Amino acid sequence: MVLIRRGMLFMAFLMAAALVLPAHAGQEEDLVKYVDENTQRLVDKLNEEKGLYERDPEAFYISMDQELREFVDFRRIAARVMGRYARQTSPEQRDEFVEKFKRSLFDSYAQALVSANDFAIEVKDAEIHPNNAERASVQMEVLTASGNRYPVTYSMYKNDDGRWMMENVIVEGINIGLAFRDRFAQEMEQNRGEVQAVIDSWDGAVDSLNLDEEVDNS
Repeated sequence: MVLIRRGMLFMAFLMAAALVLPAHAGQEEDLVKYVDENTQRLVDKLNEEKGLYERDPEAFYISMDQELREFVDFRRIAARVMGRYARQTSPEQRDEFVEKFKRSLFDSYAQALVSANDFAIEVKDAEIHPNNAERASVQMEVLTASGNRYPVTYSMYKNDDGRWMMENVIVEGINIGLAFRDRFAQEMEQNRGEVQAVIDSWDGAVDSLNLDEEVDNS
């Protein structure tokens, strides 16, 4: 009887696993498709509007911001960059920093991206965190025209509307969100805790990260 009972429990476990695992795998497949669609649309948009950056940087910024806002949670990212110092800010200061933060990213990396030769982004796979179905990691690779490959990981979360949003990026093992947070803390120390001074001077903060970033221009 003991063996029979154990056998029945084991079969029940296998049946439960058969029901759970495909559903989980299906969610991950859907997330890969979702991220891939958004990423490829962004690359296409970038290629279409390379000339716009040279003619009208402000129009380029507005266009790319509209393209990204439904996929990237800049407000959430900016709040994490501010870290514990966010509690010292007013709603107006937080709004100002979100805009400063977004603009600093565009100003720092737009020129490199629009001047780069052909590159492609491949979305490899996604993993929904086993302890939190509202969090996921998506593995990608950036392929340059010279054949170099750079691993990129998107950290995703599901917002209140059930939409997956990107909340952080890891490039070749470098956690970009943490790097920015460290930079913000350094700026706070240098400005003796004056958060408005840090916000005002954030335009040049991205260049100070000294990330080992290579863009193929061959």
